[in-house]
Amino acid sequence: MLVVGASAGIGRAVALRVAREGADIAVVARRTDALESLTAEAGRGTIITADVSSPDDCCRIADEAAAALGSIDVALFAAATARLRTLKNLTPEEWALTLNTNLVGVNLTISALLPHLTDRALVAVMSSESAGRPYYALGSYAASKSAVEDTMRAWRVEHPDVRFTTLVVGSTIPTDFGSNFDPDEMVAAFPIWAAQGNAPAEFMQCDEVADVTVGVFASLLPNRSVGVETLVLRSPAPPTGTSDSMNAAAAENVERK
Repeated sequence: MLVVGASAGIGRAVALRVAREGADIAVVARRTDALESLTAEAGRGTIITADVSSPDDCCRIADEAAAALGSIDVALFAAATARLRTLKNLTPEEWALTLNTNLVGVNLTISALLPHLTDRALVAVMSSESAGRPYYALGSYAASKSAVEDTMRAWRVEHPDVRFTTLVVGSTIPTDFGSNFDPDEMVAAFPIWAAQGNAPAEFMQCDEVADVTVGVFASLLPNRSVGVETLVLRSPAPPTGTSDSMNAAAAENVERK
């Protein structure tokens, strides 16, 4: 299995889960030290230090993953970046990084992987509940995820020999999603998110999301005539209408920084 974006959060949890089940893994992220920690804990794994916002790295990811794993039956794209900034204040550089990482890099890597995929391989890309329903100051992130969902639909049309799945994931901890957010900007945004009905009563846990995701992959692999186009993972608890849970998440983010 190939996991792109394995240094933290759901990507890391999925990689650990499949490694513990005995699967061979290739893990990709920008931070070599985080990947070394992951493979040490997993007891296996090929490290590929790369940045999906770089077109050259996208091709290299495919080549190195194929060299390590041979043919690839499952690829998960969990890498993403976001800036907490209103559209008016986003810089060209921030727009470019968001789209190159979340959209362009994902699709370039998929293109490079195609010759190395098994018949009816699974290619899963993580999206967000904010796609189609952008949170305040996360419009560029939501736009990138809406676009990547459309490209997954296009891949299904162009390559029906591969099973393309979009994983729509709700609020989950712990992740590095807010690692680029300024704490003051987070505190300012939370009341607006709460007013939008986007303050979760509880967050899902990465390990639990990984268990469900890997379970779905495991059931799909031998059942080659079945595909899952969209899998939505969201806490069943209704939004609270307050920002208490988000304030707790902000405090955790500040502590981790």
